[in-house]
Parts: sequence; structure tokens; C-alpha cells
Amino acid sequence: MSGVGYQIRSEQTGGERRHDEGSDPDVIIVGAGVAGAALAYTLGKDGRRVHVVERDLSEPDRIVGELLQPGGYLKLIELGLEDCVENIDAQRVVGYALFKDGKNTKLSYPLENFRSDVAGRSFHNGRFIQMMREKAATLPNVKLEQGTVTSLLEENGTIKGVQFKTKAGLELKAYAPLTVVCDGCFSNLRRSLCKPKVDIPSCFVGLVLENCQLPFPNHGHVILADPSPILFYPISSTEIRCLVDVPGQKLPSLANGEMANYLKTVVAPQIPPELHGAFISAIEKGNIRTMPNRSMPAAPHPTPGALLMGDAFNMRHPLTGGGMTVALSDIVVLRNLLKPLSNLKDADSLCKYLESFYTLRKPVASTINTLAGALHKVFCASSDQARMEMRQACFDYLSLGGVCSRGPVALLSGLNPRPLSLVLHFFAVAIYGIGRLLIPFPSPKQLWIGARLILGASGIIYPIIKAEGVRQMFFPASVPAYYRAPPLK
Repeated sequence: MSGVGYQIRSEQTGGERRHDEGSDPDVIIVGAGVAGAALAYTLGKDGRRVHVVERDLSEPDRIVGELLQPGGYLKLIELGLEDCVENIDAQRVVGYALFKDGKNTKLSYPLENFRSDVAGRSFHNGRFIQMMREKAATLPNVKLEQGTVTSLLEENGTIKGVQFKTKAGLELKAYAPLTVVCDGCFSNLRRSLCKPKVDIPSCFVGLVLENCQLPFPNHGHVILADPSPILFYPISSTEIRCLVDVPGQKLPSLANGEMANYLKTVVAPQIPPELHGAFISAIEKGNIRTMPNRSMPAAPHPTPGALLMGDAFNMRHPLTGGGMTVALSDIVVLRNLLKPLSNLKDADSLCKYLESFYTLRKPVASTINTLAGALHKVFCASSDQARMEMRQACFDYLSLGGVCSRGPVALLSGLNPRPLSLVLHFFAVAIYGIGRLLIPFPSPKQLWIGARLILGASGIIYPIIKAEGVRQMFFPASVPAYYRAPPLK
């Protein structure tokens, strides 16, 4: 794959060699996960010379990034990557089933106005990533290289490229006008490009169930359990992923059997009976995986020559499966911004122009981020009666059907990413909960719980919206960067 140049520093000789500048890539991408691989293909297809440096090009094995919402699938189509969910035994997902206290309700995605293949998809994350990497690598102007990026190369406040160590241990430098950092949730490069405020509200404990059927085929299942939600969804024709949300950062020990005991005694009695046997078998099989659930609002330092994307840039609780939809939507926004530019060499002008990226991405990203954070708080059990009323009101509101289920599910699926619609539905749930308390005759205690319910609802959603940016979220057209024109040269 020609057209990609880099500088080599020999540890033995201390000598340096720099290819002529004309052979440098247009873009360096750090990381080839969902965001990095999709971006590499997208920019490569637009004719950019792309150099991707990925720490490990073998198939990843993760317990998240396995459910792509319909809104994310539409973005895949827009990017020409929809074939990457074919031939990996991906399963169609057409909605959610919600379970609470022995009752359940089915919530279908509003897909009537879309072509027949549009739906959610669930799959093995690693298989999906490998398909996108392989597709990107078919382009002659895209080079994928295995190596660990150790630092960004900075000169007078502008990022000029990266320094990385190859699989063979060679220290290399690669230069490009634009470096896009997509090195995931554990990013060690984000610190210089944003103000990272990472919160870890809970952890996921992951299992794979075999030889069983979900109560509602082709649906994600959410059990409103105590102390927090349990998720089930298919990842192949024979496997079902189970993710148990455990509040806080301290997990029962895997080594001494505490975790297995917790899953059998606390979690197992709360799951649908159809899945019970397979759940116990999965615990006894012993392949229990854990992962902290990170949340981090996007707080970029616009830096000439560099851009953050994917989980390195912005994370939300994975309860709603919105991460890949946000990443793919961001790539569409960036692709459209870069398309008119013949070259990317004026770093300062490009940086100023790309400030519009942070505003243009907001409607989709902030809706999905806010919904994920708010739903996780609402779905967790609590000793506070007002919070428990909000949780019950949410289940009952969604069970009403019609606009009460279609609206929230359209937000969740990424098909209608409107922040105002999210806020209206969130407070509609709170008002519905208060109404139930006050009918037929309110007691002073019920009035007090109702007042705490609305205050609690505000206390859940307002800090998330504030972190996302009220102006960018609800009034993006009032932000000057929204109107940035492309640099002239």
C-alpha cells in the first residue's frame, strides 16, 4: 500500500530518515476499532491517503459494542459499510422487551418508513471490527499497521504526527496534516486534546448463554432488577449475551467464587424462567467477564493538526447500546466537513473550521448520551420511595403504547435524535408518575413524594444536559462555529 511515508529512528544508530513530504499521508488514524476502521474506509474512499496505526490487528474479544441501533445501521449505509454486518452471523433486532416484577412489555422500533433491511443488529464485536478493517485495507490508499502509539508529535502547539513502536520493536515517526485519535476508552493520548472527566457509575458482568431462546426473539431484553438492570440480546444464531449491571466500582471477587455466588443467589432469581437453566450453566462454565462502564462528556481542546473521535472522545453508559451509533454519526459529520477540502495542510484554518464538528454532532450525540445516563439512573433500584415511583412510572408509561412508547424508542434507536423530544418524554414520565400518586385523593405523604419525584427527575437529567452543553444541545444554530465556512485553500 503505497503513498504513506514516515520517519524512522534507529535505536542502535540514532540516525533518522524522512521520506519526502509528498509521500506523507493526508490523515493518520490512531486505533482501528469501530470508529477508527470506519473512518479509515470513509476517508480512503474519498481519496485521502490514510495511515492507521492499531495496537493489535487480531480479532478483538469484548463484551460491549455488540448491539448496533437502527440509527447506527442507517449511518453504516450512508458510509457504504452495511455489508460489514453480513456473513458474521449478526442477528436482526427489531425492538426491546422490558421486564419488571413478573410483568413485561414489548417496545418495537418505529421502522415502518424505512427499507426492509433497516433494523438493529447484534453480533460479536470482534467479527464486525475485522470486517471493517478488511474492507478499509482493500483500498490502495489506506495502510493498516500494527504498532503502539507512544506520543503525539507536537511543534509550536500543532500536532504534526505520531511516534509509535512497531510489532518488531522499531521506534517510528509518522507525519500527516491531520491526526485523528480513536484509541478507545482506555486512551492514553486524549489528555492533551480534551478535559477528560471520566465517571464509572457501574460495571458490567458478561456471560454468554447457549442453547436457549429469548422470550421475545429478535429483541433486546431489559430486566429492571434489584439493584440494577440486566440485559440479554442475541450475538449469534446460537448465543445470547447477558450483561449484569453492578453498581459502583467494587465487584464481588471472581477468584474466590463470590461473583458466581452473587450471580446465582441475587441475579438468577430475577431473570425470565426460560433463561434460568442456561444462565446457571454459563456461570458454572466459568467464562465470566467484567468491564467498568465509563461515562465521559465531550470536552475538547481544539488543537491544530489533531481531532479526537469514538470512545477516546466521548462515552456514555452502555445500557442503551448507543456508542457505535454516536461514533458512526460523528464520522458522517466529519466526512461531510472534510469533503470540500482539496488538502488539509493549513492546520490553523482547518482547526478553526473543524470547531463546527463539535456543534454539528450534538443533536445525535447529546440525545443518545443523555438518554443513556438518565435511563441507567431511573432503571436502578433505590431505597428512596420517590425514585422507586419514577422507576415504576417509567415502566408503566412505556407500557401504554402509542406515542408513549414510540417516542422514547425512536430516541433510543437513534432514529429520532431530538434533544427536546427527549426532555419532553422524560418529564412526561415524571408527571405521569405524579398523576398516579395524586389520583383519586392525594394524601400529604403522596404530595410530598410527588414533589420529590419531580425534583429527583430534574436532579437526574439536568447535570447530564449541563455536561453536554445546554446551548449546543438545544440551540446549536446560535453557536458561531455552526456556520464555519471551509478554508479557501
